[in-house]
Amino acid sequence: MTAYATDAQKSAESDDDNRQTTDIQWFTGSPQTHRVARAIAQYGPIARTTLAQLLGVSQGALSRITSDLIYEGVIEELPDDATEQGKLPQGFTPKEPREKRGRPQTNLRLRAGERTFLGVNIHGSEVSIVAVDALCRPVGPCRTLTLESTKPQDVATLIGSAIQDYRRAITPSPVAVGLSFGGHAEDDRYVTYAPFLHWDGRVDAAGAIEQTGGLPTAVFNDLDSLLQYESWFGAGIGVRRFAVVTIGAGVGYSLAEDGMPVDYPDKSYGLAGHILVDPEGPRCYAGHTGCSQCLTNDSLAEEYSALVGHMVTFDQFAADAQEGTAQARQLLNRLCFRLGVLVSMVANFAMPSKVLISGESSFLAKMNQESIRSGINWYRPSQAATVDFEILDFSWESWAKAAAARAIARYIG
Repeated sequence: MTAYATDAQKSAESDDDNRQTTDIQWFTGSPQTHRVARAIAQYGPIARTTLAQLLGVSQGALSRITSDLIYEGVIEELPDDATEQGKLPQGFTPKEPREKRGRPQTNLRLRAGERTFLGVNIHGSEVSIVAVDALCRPVGPCRTLTLESTKPQDVATLIGSAIQDYRRAITPSPVAVGLSFGGHAEDDRYVTYAPFLHWDGRVDAAGAIEQTGGLPTAVFNDLDSLLQYESWFGAGIGVRRFAVVTIGAGVGYSLAEDGMPVDYPDKSYGLAGHILVDPEGPRCYAGHTGCSQCLTNDSLAEEYSALVGHMVTFDQFAADAQEGTAQARQLLNRLCFRLGVLVSMVANFAMPSKVLISGESSFLAKMNQESIRSGINWYRPSQAATVDFEILDFSWESWAKAAAARAIARYIG
């Protein structure tokens, strides 16, 4: 049966007066049923025989589960003549059945248009919001709003008002909200660390937004959200283990294993922010020489100002680099080499199959990928395999979609 949360459930409080997250899911069922639905969302369209082999369940059990999911309106069969296929995990090759009887198998996919979700990303003094279907495809334009105040209640009021607008404009009406930000979240609800928002203490961000927006809301770290999106809907589909490195206002790193972010309680505290990448690099605010803070926008602006002899902004550096100004190109080469060193360290220690590079400054990395490779090779054993890295196309809409991806994953269960 489809499970909906009542208004009473949404407003219920625990004995210690802390609001608890309302669990709202697409359907109720066994853990195996939810596992099947997740696999179809991630790898579909996919045939039943392939899905059974992938999950290690019997064909009979899978048929019963998929029949229930079709009845619930969660998945559907593609027409017999459809050729669309999903991407399967690395190293997995489906076995052909010994006997082929009956009509050819049809592929299964999620009924993406049956549900919509909202993804919200807070970045600096702005909030980007987008509505997506159950496969995280936009169903309306992304809106970016300016925060006049970063006080928790003011942020919740602004986001809640935007949610109400989307509820009136999007069909079907959104069922859940995913909010991402740079910092640390607990229980998918409480913000305990938000350096860019300057919030103090433990803030029930989900509760405040639920009160103003009227939809179940979950709160996540933005980098983990990006990992989830890339695992289910992007460049990480089928990749057993991959890492994401981001550059921009800060430096971020996280790791995904089998389609989910690797859980570690301290990972959203900027653990990759002060790793040595250039022994001759600039000194950071904490006193480290040549740490990965030299990849951030503020550090690049300061370093470029020293090169040209007067104060300039990061945007001016980026513009000069794109125009090919000699001093800007010189710093760009250093930036890309240093980024390559960081990627090499990630590859050497975490041993991912692939490293994805993103962040608001990642467009600079596309301008000199050879220097990235040189930085990787500088600390990479000569006989080791070549590091597979990809620079993603960055937009704040994509990070809002990533927040929605987390909401989708919770909703499927």
